[in-house]
Amino acid sequence: MQEIIQTKDGSHSLKSLQFGESYHSIHGAIQESQTVFIDAALMYKATTKEQLKILEIGFGTGLNALMTLIQLQENKSLKIDYTGVEAYPIELKTAAQLNYTHQLGLPDLQPTFMAMHRTKNERITLQDHFYFEKRIEKFESLQVAENYYDIIFYDAFAPAAQPDLWKEPMLSKMYLSLQSGGVLTTYCAKGAVKRCLKSIGFELEALAGPIGKREMTRAIKK
Repeated sequence: MQEIIQTKDGSHSLKSLQFGESYHSIHGAIQESQTVFIDAALMYKATTKEQLKILEIGFGTGLNALMTLIQLQENKSLKIDYTGVEAYPIELKTAAQLNYTHQLGLPDLQPTFMAMHRTKNERITLQDHFYFEKRIEKFESLQVAENYYDIIFYDAFAPAAQPDLWKEPMLSKMYLSLQSGGVLTTYCAKGAVKRCLKSIGFELEALAGPIGKREMTRAIKK
């Protein structure tokens, strides 16, 4: 179960009653998504490649997918194949109350946002050049093709809540699933996580974090 909370930039987030964690920074859900996933991953890769395959670990509220769609609308040359994975999907009535399209000034995208939440385990076309699938399964059991994705949005709950998702077996799976030059970004900048990513073979970049967080992590597969 989750409860809706409002973050400091006016956008909603959820608090998981199961894990005791919020889905986004309390300083602003939209600003966190923009900084960590859109700017540091999507726009970073879009400078060199227009057809992008994205894997999101922790689909959650759907905010990252929505903001990815908005970027595609602004950059008509992009083509995106987006796979979101979520073990505990939120209820449709909860998704319908989230204020993202209103806060972003794009209320016409609300039906598309709800379509993201309604679909389960099937690939659909949300609009031209945006192909979308939401897989309902636990991350630990996820099977992914090797050398396939360009980008991974790693948005699982923090290591204190889901420690196994930040250890070598899961992070190695992410490494193998990326193409050479692929990028994984996460809000997490804990030393143990960064050391693990580096030991697997990632090249790390410490970037300025979103508001309220000094640092975030970009990991690149060379």
